[in-house]
Amino acid sequence: MKKRILGFWEIWNMSFGFLGIQFGFALQGGFMSRIFQSMGAHEEDIPILWIAAPMTGLIVQPIIGYLSDKTWHPRWGRRRPYFLIGAILSSLALFFVPHSSALWMAAGFLWILDASINISMEPFRALVADKLDESQRSYGFVVQTLVIGIGTWVASNLPWAISQLGVSDSAPLGEVPMSVKVAFAIGAFVFLLSILYTVFTTDEYPPEDMEAFLKEKAEKKNTFIKDIVENIGKMPTTMKKLGLIQFFSWFAFFTMWSLANPALTEHVFEAPAPVESEYNMSLEADKAAYNVKNTAFQKASNRVGSYMGVYGLSSMAFALLLTVYTSRRRINRKYTHMVSLILGGIGFLSMYYVPSPEWLIVSFSLIGLSWGSILSMPYAMLSSSVDPNKMGVIMGLFNMFIVIPQIIAAIGGVNITYKLIGESSINAMTVAGISLVLAGLLNFLITEKKAIY
Repeated sequence: MKKRILGFWEIWNMSFGFLGIQFGFALQGGFMSRIFQSMGAHEEDIPILWIAAPMTGLIVQPIIGYLSDKTWHPRWGRRRPYFLIGAILSSLALFFVPHSSALWMAAGFLWILDASINISMEPFRALVADKLDESQRSYGFVVQTLVIGIGTWVASNLPWAISQLGVSDSAPLGEVPMSVKVAFAIGAFVFLLSILYTVFTTDEYPPEDMEAFLKEKAEKKNTFIKDIVENIGKMPTTMKKLGLIQFFSWFAFFTMWSLANPALTEHVFEAPAPVESEYNMSLEADKAAYNVKNTAFQKASNRVGSYMGVYGLSSMAFALLLTVYTSRRRINRKYTHMVSLILGGIGFLSMYYVPSPEWLIVSFSLIGLSWGSILSMPYAMLSSSVDPNKMGVIMGLFNMFIVIPQIIAAIGGVNITYKLIGESSINAMTVAGISLVLAGLLNFLITEKKAIY
């Protein structure tokens, strides 16, 4: 079926829900490690506490993709019911996670939060392919990236901005500062509101042959595992090659999300999290000393979060440039992705050498170029290489190449690789840089013309 060419605002409306999704991801990515450290977690324990995020994605996204492919409701369509369910659950989890009273509880809420975000996110990827003609695919994914960039920058700056309004950054031992709690509450509200906006402003195409759709749905009612295995076995060659690129790309970004806060607060801001065991909290002098160091760490963490927001701003600018360009002509997706990833790798590598915190703007700006490309180019390349009737399940399976590297990183990959260089956690950013440069070079494997243009 030849699909209608959509205007910018129609594409904007169908992408706007990603603002809320990215609020969730940015708050999680920028501040979960801070929450874990505030509750007493040591640096080397942080990656394993993060394992909830990729594990839930590995399980949830293929299931949601498969189910949404086989869903149709006359009022709510195919993908929108999943947007709404995920938004409600994510908003609740976002609100409660900083109120956790124990480390295990915070890790548990991360499981719930990430599972809920994934319920909303996967169908958004499929919706772009559902709604847009192939000539607009790059444009659609780039607009989606523009919205993501806005969400990343705003959400990453929330704790800092709230602190500037006078909300406290101090907190007793084992508790999260009020500035973070307020930021997560705002994020919960924005998440739900933005998803509702897309749900009520966007319609969906019904199946081309409703009778055949219903017949196939009835015949394959209990064939989920069989269909998943079959689709893995018939994975397109382009998808396999992109999977290798995705592996090293997402290993790098998981390393950033889990260890950028401890690495940069220590190496750049010289304000590491105080170690509880080094203080006798029954002594007033030790308690006061702990509070001074903890407040310095929390304020440094605010600034790390703000600097991390720069990569959202940079990806937004990059996406805006690509939006203007791809609205008129096609681009070479392969070389766009290659150059962007290599520049992001240079951004990570530069963190070891920054002479002062302000230089992190340059580092994260370069990382933002790679982030903008990661969120658009692989999906544009993949969507041109798969059966439109299986778009949801294929996008869900493609998520394996996102979550598997993160699981490997979480269970020891990050700690093992960066400690080959040295004990300081800033070396984790060097590992991320090397990984991203390698991902960029692997784009030479992409040779299918339909995927490239």
